[in-house]
Amino acid sequence: MSQPGAGPLLVVRHSRSGSTDRLVEAFGAGVQIATEQIEDAPRLEVKGCFEAGPDDVLGAAAVVLATPANFGYMSGAMKDFFERIFHACLDQTVGRPYALIIKGDTDTSGAVTSVERIVAGLQWKAVLAHLSVVGDITDAHLAAAAEMGSTLTAGLAEGLF
Repeated sequence: MSQPGAGPLLVVRHSRSGSTDRLVEAFGAGVQIATEQIEDAPRLEVKGCFEAGPDDVLGAAAVVLATPANFGYMSGAMKDFFERIFHACLDQTVGRPYALIIKGDTDTSGAVTSVERIVAGLQWKAVLAHLSVVGDITDAHLAAAAEMGSTLTAGLAEGLF
């Protein structure tokens, strides 16, 4: 089993309209704040779903999944990502810390469930509450994404996750 550690904090993202990307940018701002204050903080690596692959996941300290909710499911791009990494990472990333950012216009529950089923098969460990945004993104949502980024970064640096 590959253990997380010195690798990057990997964000795998997809955003067609830009809404999910706004949350990822706020997450990254939180990571940046924590990185400036914590000596051994992991570096942030953001990749699109079609760019990221098994090697990225295998080398990551933690994985953040950022996807829109489409038709009651994660984005097709996120599903493609999971299909490409699943077998290569299945036994190698057990216990990998992960977090989820999900943005929907009217609902996110089906998309959350679809991601949770796959990460359960990978045996990854959710280390923070999911950030699930329905409707317009507010300053409070952006602040929550930034807090998620700083908290995850600090927790990784301190060996809590």
